[in-house]
Amino acid sequence: MSASLRPTRIAIIGAGLGGLTCARILRRHGIASTVYDLEASPSVRGQGGTLDMHPESGQAALREAGLLEEFLALARPEGQQMRLVGRDGRVLFDAVPPEADAEAGNPEIDRGQLRGLLLSSLGPDTVRWGRKLARVEPLTAGVHRLHFADGTTTEADLVIGADGAWSNVRRQLSDATPVYTGVTFVEAGLDRTDTRHPALAALTGNGTMMALDDNRGIVAQRNSHGHIRAYVGMRTDEDWYQNAGVDLADDNAVREALLKEFAGWSLDLLGFITDTDTGYTNRPLYALPVPHTWPHTPGLTLLGDAAHLMSPFSGMGANLAMLDGADLARALMGHIDVDHAVRAYENVLHPRSRQAAEGAAEGIESAFAPDSAVQALAHMTRTR
Repeated sequence: MSASLRPTRIAIIGAGLGGLTCARILRRHGIASTVYDLEASPSVRGQGGTLDMHPESGQAALREAGLLEEFLALARPEGQQMRLVGRDGRVLFDAVPPEADAEAGNPEIDRGQLRGLLLSSLGPDTVRWGRKLARVEPLTAGVHRLHFADGTTTEADLVIGADGAWSNVRRQLSDATPVYTGVTFVEAGLDRTDTRHPALAALTGNGTMMALDDNRGIVAQRNSHGHIRAYVGMRTDEDWYQNAGVDLADDNAVREALLKEFAGWSLDLLGFITDTDTGYTNRPLYALPVPHTWPHTPGLTLLGDAAHLMSPFSGMGANLAMLDGADLARALMGHIDVDHAVRAYENVLHPRSRQAAEGAAEGIESAFAPDSAVQALAHMTRTR
């Protein structure tokens, strides 16, 4: 137990990167917490694509967690390469990171690898799998009873909502709900690309390839083990597939609909659509209103997407979630009273979240605009 914090029952809802970071740092300093996650096990589903860890946020949180060296051993500095391609397949911009130590810049890591690193750093009983939160019942003096879908309950002096975009904990603090950004990604995947899809692997490079034009885009990202995730993006109605009469379970129908949307684009780029090894996953992008704040409520708080869901065009989502987790843990370590600690954390969280979310909103608007190709090239050249 911390030398200052009074004994406190801490429940973290959600075993994502932010919640696990918070639990890990608390554990390092002798403060117990329990993480509850709705999934049956850590391997029940894939964990998504690659992430770039920023020195001032994600890497800082990992350093606080005592895991920076382990992260650097897994990270891919070469994954910072950023390439812009025209709809005709010509490379317009290519920024290759200089050869340097892995800690320089924003090295990439697969989300699943990073989550596994955090999970392995916790005690075997820290995460309770298969515990879907059904509701939060206020009791007295900041104490809440958590009701799970399996009929079990527990009580906590602090409930941390790290439960993502559709957070159940957030409902106790805010009426805000995520809204559709106007942009949908359709995800595809390519396996063993260097041997099975060499042309697409070469076009992607070692990092991220973006082709943006006229409210559409194709983004390809190199992951570990030769895998590439491709995101086919469109500014469109949320129910675009229904309007087009497309069954999302019918890969052929999805493929034909996407090819129609990207008519006139280079065959080189269309290969990210036609050559998928994993089928297609429809991913409409949502964001919380900006700013999103809530009145301080004893015994409850939020972090990560539950607090500030934003579009991926900020490049900040995972980094902020981990920084949130680190800041909350540090506040709890530095205060005798849990309520004072949460107030201090939220005073830092709210302005930082607003700034990042505003940047993310601007980013997605410029990336999916009639002149997105021109804007993207100007931005990359300016920030090189």
